[in-house]
Amino acid sequence: MSPLKPNFIVLLITISVMFGGCGKGDNKKAEEKKAPSQVAAKVNAVEITVSQINNVLSRTPNVTPEVANQAKREILNKLVDQELAKEQAIALKLDRSPNVVQAMEAAKSEILARAYVEQIAATQPRPTAEEIKKYYADHPELFAQRHVFEIEEIIVAPKEGNAAAVTAQAAKARSMQEIADWLKTTGVKFAANRAVRAAEQIPLDALPALQAMKVGEIRVTQTPAGGQQIVRMVASKPAPVDEATATAAIQQFLSNRRASEAVVNEMKLIKEKAKIEYIGEFAGDAKAADAKATSDAEARA
Repeated sequence: MSPLKPNFIVLLITISVMFGGCGKGDNKKAEEKKAPSQVAAKVNAVEITVSQINNVLSRTPNVTPEVANQAKREILNKLVDQELAKEQAIALKLDRSPNVVQAMEAAKSEILARAYVEQIAATQPRPTAEEIKKYYADHPELFAQRHVFEIEEIIVAPKEGNAAAVTAQAAKARSMQEIADWLKTTGVKFAANRAVRAAEQIPLDALPALQAMKVGEIRVTQTPAGGQQIVRMVASKPAPVDEATATAAIQQFLSNRRASEAVVNEMKLIKEKAKIEYIGEFAGDAKAADAKATSDAEARA
């Protein structure tokens, strides 16, 4: 059992403004100028638009309708400060600094790569009603037999030759405090925690084992980092979710998984066609590193 652990909406606003009573020359001027209602502020010769504000707002989490107006004002203030700082940087020729040029190129590469990935994801078909129904039926532990768990856990840092001793101590311990006291005597680093987690907050491969635990039972598993995770079940409460309630979440999950798989497959095809040469210290284990990166990406999908 691995350690227990936990898209964005782009808002497009189109505002149409009617111009009346203007001559031909005035009409041309009006076309060349931004609609006044789209301009939120002017910083020297630069206009900051409502669209810019809404773009930032759409990527800001936990903004409710009640606080949206205040959030927009705060975003506008930050954009004004950003524009002023940018103009000063250009005046000081900082945009020609090697470090800044490198950072700007890196940001550009990241934005373009992300746009390509998002374009692949956006072209994937939506999950069908049959696929959603099947996923619900195939995962009762997440839905029909869903539980909320109260657990105590101790994550033990990796230490050579320590796994067997930790397992043995956990097997005979009557409490997590007893295990923690023993770990202190060994000098090994560890972190203790008590938490309430729903089934969907637990890695899917770890969920069946956790669901099978009885109240008071202590179990030890290996962590991906090579340490141990000690878990004691404090309480387990049924909290089923019906298919109608689960549909939206399942649809989102299946859409994300399909998009991830499509991206992994597309990148694999692109790599096969590209000419990639690893040089110097990266040449020796290039194939192994590439295989691992592919494997990790597939696992995330």
